[in-house]
Amino acid sequence: MLLNKSGVACNSQCVAQRTSLQARSPLHLASSSRSVLGVTSRKQLSPHAGRQPVSTRAQPTEKEADTKGDADSAARQMMGMKGAALETDVNKIRIQLMKPVTWIPLIWGVACGAAASGHYQWNNPMQIAQLLTCMMMSGPALTGFTQTINDYFDKDIDAINEPYRPIPSGRISEGEVIAQIFVLLGAGLGIAFLLDKWVGHEFPQLTALAAFGTFVSYIYSAPPLKLKQSGWAGNYALGSSYIALPWWAGQSLFGTLTPDVAILTILYSIAGLGIAIVNDFKSIEGDRQMGLNSLPVAFGVDTAKYICVGSIDITQLGVAAYLAFGLHENVYAAVLLGLVLPQIFFQIKYFLPDPIENDVTYQARAQPFLVFGLLTTGLAVGASNSI
Repeated sequence: MLLNKSGVACNSQCVAQRTSLQARSPLHLASSSRSVLGVTSRKQLSPHAGRQPVSTRAQPTEKEADTKGDADSAARQMMGMKGAALETDVNKIRIQLMKPVTWIPLIWGVACGAAASGHYQWNNPMQIAQLLTCMMMSGPALTGFTQTINDYFDKDIDAINEPYRPIPSGRISEGEVIAQIFVLLGAGLGIAFLLDKWVGHEFPQLTALAAFGTFVSYIYSAPPLKLKQSGWAGNYALGSSYIALPWWAGQSLFGTLTPDVAILTILYSIAGLGIAIVNDFKSIEGDRQMGLNSLPVAFGVDTAKYICVGSIDITQLGVAAYLAFGLHENVYAAVLLGLVLPQIFFQIKYFLPDPIENDVTYQARAQPFLVFGLLTTGLAVGASNSI
C-alpha cells in the first residue's frame, strides 16, 4: 500500500496505471523508438482467394524465434531499456540500473562543449584521450550514478507500478545498490579530479562541476525536495543536466567557460525542458494518481503541448538569432534555422494533433535535428572563440 501526495491510498487501480516514475530524459527516444520501428503491418489480402503467398525465404522455426526474442530481451536488459529480460546475473543487473542508453546525450554534450572551446583539435591523440575520459566521467560514471540513485529512491513506487524492476523484485539487494551508488560517485569525482590535474587547472573546475551535477541528481530523485515531483523544476533540472552540464565540462576541459556561453547553455536547456515534457504525456493518469504535478497534469493536455513545443522552438530560434547577430556566425545560424524547421513540421504533423498517441513518433523524427542543432551551436561558438 502506498499513499499518494494527497494522502489517498493507492489500490489495484494504481497498479493498472503504468506510471513512468523512472528517470526521464530526452533519450526516452532510444528505448521507445524501437516500438515504432518494430510495428508490423497487416498482411495484404491475396487477390487469389484461398492461395497463400509464396516466399523464397525460409520462415524462422519456433526455436529460432525464441532465440531471437531472448537475444533482443537480453540486449534491452544490458541497455537498461523497457522489455528487458529478468536477468539474475548481478553484474548485468548493475549495468541495467546504470541505463547505458541514457549516457548518449551526455557524451554528445561533452563533444559539443569541446567544439565550443575553440581549442580542441580533432586529430590530436592526447586531446582525444582527454575527451574520451571526460565522456567516461559524464556518461558511465555520473549518469550511471544518477540512474542508480533514482531507481533506489523510486523502489517503493516501482514495487507497485513496475515490480519486475531489479530493486523491488529482489534481484539485487539494497545494500548492493547503495554500494554501487558510492562506487559510481567516487569514480565520477575521481575522474574529474584526474582531468583537472591532467590539463593543469589551478582551480579544479571539472571536480566542481561533477560535484554540482551529483547534487542536482540527488535533489532530483531524493526527498524532501525530489524535484521530479514538480513539473517545472524537475523538467528543467533534467534538461540542464543533459545540455548545460556536459557542455560546461567539455568546454572547461579544453578552454575557458565564459559567462556568455554559460548563459547561452542555461537558456538552451529550456529546449531540454520541452523534450522532458514530451515524456510526461504518456503517464498523465498515473502521475495524477501518484501526486506528481507534471505540466500535462497541472495545465491540461492542450495547454501543456503548446508550452512544450514553444519552449523547444523559441529557444532554438533565439539561439539562431544570437549566432547571427551576436557572434556574426551567419552560416551556422542558417544551418541551425534549417534544423529547427523540420522539428516544427513534425510538431504540426504528429505532436500537436495527439501528443499522447504520437509522442514516440514525434521524438523519433524530430530529436536528431535538435541534437545536431546543439552541435552546430557548439561549432559556432568554437569558431568565434578561435578568432
